[in-house]
Amino acid sequence: MRRYSRIMPLENITKQPLAQERMEDMAIMNFEDAAFEKAYGSDGTECVELLPGTVEGIQNYKYYLRAGARVTPPRYADKAVVLIFGKGRGYVAGTDGGFKIEELSFYAPDFENAEYYVYAVEDMEFIMCAADMNDYDRVRAGECRVHTPFFRTVRQCYGYDQSCKTAGTWSKSVLFGDFGRLGKLTIGVVHGGGSAEGGTIEKGHGEVHQWNYCVGNSDFTLTVEDEKVHQKAGDWSFVPAGLDHSLCAEEGKEVYYVWVELYTSEHGIYQTEGF
Repeated sequence: MRRYSRIMPLENITKQPLAQERMEDMAIMNFEDAAFEKAYGSDGTECVELLPGTVEGIQNYKYYLRAGARVTPPRYADKAVVLIFGKGRGYVAGTDGGFKIEELSFYAPDFENAEYYVYAVEDMEFIMCAADMNDYDRVRAGECRVHTPFFRTVRQCYGYDQSCKTAGTWSKSVLFGDFGRLGKLTIGVVHGGGSAEGGTIEKGHGEVHQWNYCVGNSDFTLTVEDEKVHQKAGDWSFVPAGLDHSLCAEEGKEVYYVWVELYTSEHGIYQTEGF
């Protein structure tokens, strides 16, 4: 299923509520990048909301920039924001410093405290995830959180092992755990395939919703319960909390995706107020 909302400028978007019955009727919601007809503005940029209204409290946007274009995403005091640079070279620059983008990279701005912009050296794309933070999140962030501005390339992220990954698959953590998360967001990367089948075969996790951003030369199948959808680079999909799912490539093909998870509990990783 392809769902998106073209937006320009971003602040004019109308928030769409979650249609719970839609989540119960279907397992997979998917934005197919190749089917999206871009309408670049005079500034050489295009921005679209991905799968609007999927889950209350988070919005995900995809930016497309032509070479030489520059964009200034909105800044928030009350949202956890992460930019995922999945294609093309460029840089992030602003009052909090500068960061070169030459491979899969991740940037979390310092909320509303510093101005920044993204410049495209060549045609590029990135996804911006913006998740609401409640009073509990803000208290926890005041006690302990990842330092912002945060920037990592995929090579700088540390690896982790997980039993649901097939042989020949590697995984890396971007934002995870109490010291390394923002609000209720956690993020990681999975890569597999090539000479052997690779990917993830996972039982449903009721504590988090999951979105997947396909990068690299992705050419694999996403299965959620009994539904299947083919995935290519640039696609963005959603897996509701609690549903069994797999993301696997056939031999000779690649599975390469960034997973973005949002805790369903008001208190995030702790589930309850006591910890």
